[in-house]
Amino acid sequence: MGSERWRALAGLALAVAAGAAAGQASARWLSAAALLLLAALALGWPRRTAAPPPPEPLAPAPPPDALARLQIQLEHLPAASWVLSGAGRLQPLSQRARRLLAPGAVQDAAALQALLIERARAGQAGQLQLDTERGSERWSLALQPLQLAGEAQVLLVLLPLESALESERLLAWQQLVQVLTHEIMNSLTPIASLSQGALELLDDPAAGDELRLALDTIAQRAAGLQRFVADYRRLSQLPPPQLEPVDLGALLARLQAAVAPSWAARGGAAHFDLAHPGLRLQADPAQLEQALLNLIRNAEIATQDTPQPQLWIEARLSRGGRLRLTVRDNGPGVPPGLEQQIFLPFFSATPGGHGIGLTLTRQLVHGMGGRLRHARPLEGGAAFVLSF
Repeated sequence: MGSERWRALAGLALAVAAGAAAGQASARWLSAAALLLLAALALGWPRRTAAPPPPEPLAPAPPPDALARLQIQLEHLPAASWVLSGAGRLQPLSQRARRLLAPGAVQDAAALQALLIERARAGQAGQLQLDTERGSERWSLALQPLQLAGEAQVLLVLLPLESALESERLLAWQQLVQVLTHEIMNSLTPIASLSQGALELLDDPAAGDELRLALDTIAQRAAGLQRFVADYRRLSQLPPPQLEPVDLGALLARLQAAVAPSWAARGGAAHFDLAHPGLRLQADPAQLEQALLNLIRNAEIATQDTPQPQLWIEARLSRGGRLRLTVRDNGPGVPPGLEQQIFLPFFSATPGGHGIGLTLTRQLVHGMGGRLRHARPLEGGAAFVLSF
């Protein structure tokens, strides 16, 4: 309908214009023709217009930069992580980091940030003591140099140690109390019972032998309890190690001369292997020899019912420049499930054992900066590895 109205107005305007051009109308007619033409244009003069250009396809969003990708990866990890730029700007990368700096966490957030920057610039990883609203807590700081967008930066990661250490310490105390209680009650229970019986026998003149037996048993149990306390003091009062270079070749030669004859007398053999001649270790010579003798003694006990018992002692360098001393036997091995309990004080998987040999050995090795662990060889038996 709009196009028909336009055509009518246009036709009328052209007719008026033609009449005016022929001299049949005045200026009023010319004005009317101009108004009609304007009206026709307003209603939509049919004209060719260029089609609008098709919309340009949306450019894909630029990929996140390296820092953004790192933040995405670390955002929800249970560790507080930051990145330190070359300009000294410390930027949190994880929720744990932001929570740690928020009110109600550390007591002085600014001091923590200054400490992190200082440690990162000095390259000092390790433990930190943080004052939080819950008290003093231990955290472990790890540092990793990075190259982000061509700039040298440092990734800082803080992990809480307090909860893990507290849990392990509580478990160790629970296990130790169980062992101590068992050992002490094994002595006190018969002592109490026999003491009561001995008091009753005092009124019976004919009970001399029974009274003597009761008193002798009490004396034996008291002596056993005294040895137990002495062993406990021995564990808790080890002298500090005196470190010096130890020639492992000479050490293994002394051990071989000391223990090989007894293994041969039992129908077996003791094998000593120094994989790299000239190996030396910074250790306390007496304590290191005592630790190895304790493990050899355990191997002797473990193989007492084994035909042709075998002992292997090996010293070699492993990957990372660590020194490994391995003591292995062909006995029945440690019963499954007791791999961790064998290091508890006074716990023994051997009937009649005192349960301090492995505990004492581990303390000696740790005191010299090493580690002692149990391994289950594919060939069977048991192996204990000292690494330094």
